[in-house]
Amino acid sequence: MRDSLQSYMQVGIVHFMAFPECMKGEGPIYDTLTKIVEDDFFSAVEITWIKDPAERQRVKALLATSHMTVGYGAQPALLMQKLNLNSFDPGERKRAVDQVKACTDEATEVGAKAIAVLSGPDPGERRDEAMKLLIDSLRDLAAYAKARGLRLVLESFDAKYDKKCLIGPHKDALALCKALRKDFPDFGIMVDLSHLPIQDESPKKALGTLKKSNIAHIHIGNSVKQAGHPLYGDQHPRFGVPGGENDVPQVVEFLKTLFEIEYLARGRRPVVAFEVKPAAGETSGAVIASAKRTLLEAWAKL
Repeated sequence: MRDSLQSYMQVGIVHFMAFPECMKGEGPIYDTLTKIVEDDFFSAVEITWIKDPAERQRVKALLATSHMTVGYGAQPALLMQKLNLNSFDPGERKRAVDQVKACTDEATEVGAKAIAVLSGPDPGERRDEAMKLLIDSLRDLAAYAKARGLRLVLESFDAKYDKKCLIGPHKDALALCKALRKDFPDFGIMVDLSHLPIQDESPKKALGTLKKSNIAHIHIGNSVKQAGHPLYGDQHPRFGVPGGENDVPQVVEFLKTLFEIEYLARGRRPVVAFEVKPAAGETSGAVIASAKRTLLEAWAKL
């Protein structure tokens, strides 16, 4: 591809995955986020909950100077507290919804334009009932986000290897979109290259099922399906890690499919964000630099 990739996308990164010490809403959030903001390779960044109001104000000021697109991921708050938006227990479901609303308020405070969530676990034989409950929760959250100028996005995860989520297969993600987009046309699905191997779906299957109109956001990263591997499952290891599923060829295939469905096109410039995490003994800086090199090499092969 001769043209610059920045002509076709805003390259982003998930801050709390690149710096996992910040995933609990604590730690050196401002200092590590500064490293991303000061790297002009990135045009977008995704943050998560920040428990300290003073730290949140520092982050708000930093992001206001950055000229970056800002997204907010509520997934850590849900996962770490084992909250479930499709729980059969009304009280538990309300706690999950209330947590996402609190995250939405935080996202508004720091200037984010979208907030992402995930479904709860797949309950097996009661999937249809769980889907209805998830839709109810998402309707509530989409209305809450819309009133604050944010877009609600749901990230699809694996159904059987690690997170074992209701959404899940992209055919179910499409059904979810059909239910939500009648009233909330900007609702959409986040597709993550990291998850496709553990979703047992190819880029053509996943992206072809959803089509451009139902895709709200894109992540690229890696995962491990090899049982017994120390990074097994949805750990977002660096590209090319031994035993991993994704490296330059898989990124090439993914990008080609995004072009085929016209999600990537000159002038559109949607966010395509790295979601990579350093493993034991690795540094965040090295893993971030590795991800950038992977994308640039893949781009050169298009």
